[in-house]
Amino acid sequence: MARRVLSPTIDMVFKKFFTDNSDMLYPFISSLLDIPRESIRQIEILNPEMPPENITTKFCRLDLRLQVDDQLMNIEIQVKKENDYSERSMFYWAKLFTSELKSGDEYKRLKKAITINILNFKMFDSEGYHTEVVPMIKGTDRVFSDKMSINFFELPKIAHEINKDNLRDLWLQFIRADSEEEFEMLKNTNNPDIEKAVNSIYDMSDDERIYEAARMREKTLHDEASAISNAKAEGRAEGRAEGRAEGRAEGRAEGRAEGRAEGRAEGRAEGRVEGIAEGIAKEHAAMLKKLRDQFGFTDEQLAILSST
Repeated sequence: MARRVLSPTIDMVFKKFFTDNSDMLYPFISSLLDIPRESIRQIEILNPEMPPENITTKFCRLDLRLQVDDQLMNIEIQVKKENDYSERSMFYWAKLFTSELKSGDEYKRLKKAITINILNFKMFDSEGYHTEVVPMIKGTDRVFSDKMSINFFELPKIAHEINKDNLRDLWLQFIRADSEEEFEMLKNTNNPDIEKAVNSIYDMSDDERIYEAARMREKTLHDEASAISNAKAEGRAEGRAEGRAEGRAEGRAEGRAEGRAEGRAEGRAEGRVEGIAEGIAKEHAAMLKKLRDQFGFTDEQLAILSST
């Protein structure tokens, strides 16, 4: 019987894993950002707290905020795709970038801010699973500032084949894993860091309190996604209903306007016809009067002329 295991794609599991195993952050960050491990002097977790009430709070972000030497870093797991995720990722980078600047400080004191977004969905059309966003000067290949780095790692694009020589792939395959079979395959790569990471996940999974809290958190994330989806569906339905109502109102208004226009046109046409008829009648009456007065026609003779 396969053992139950927790997946690091659950943000609570991810954060607790690295909070309890902060030494794992060194090989993890080194592999993801492709920087020498020995170049990282110190990593400090700036938000290690994970109050119990946050586990079941909808729309709560359980991210991992770090200071890596003289740089600020934020790592976030995002399971469900959101249409505005590009804007959201820029907003959170901006918050991280300005988070330590106090009133009166010089702008040159701003530290480099790096965000790592690990996505359990495809975001870009490219085949590669890693995309880094930096500010470029338009029309050139020059970077405007080296203090901005927004990184996206798309888990669905990672190969399923285990390559023990590709440490970045191994770490992301570890984050994506959600079964004992997958964890065992990673453990068999004989990489000491990965082996320690898998054993830590097993220990967390065996802890009943952690396991239940993680499952509760997972349900909260599903409920949150459903709430967003339902809200969007309701919004679309309301939008369609309002659109139909506005369309009917506009249609009635246009109908009235067209009716008035048509009425005016018909009125003018009828008026012209009536005017012509009235003119003809007046001319006819004048002619009959002249025949009677000047030429002595009788009423009987005039009646015969009028009927022809």
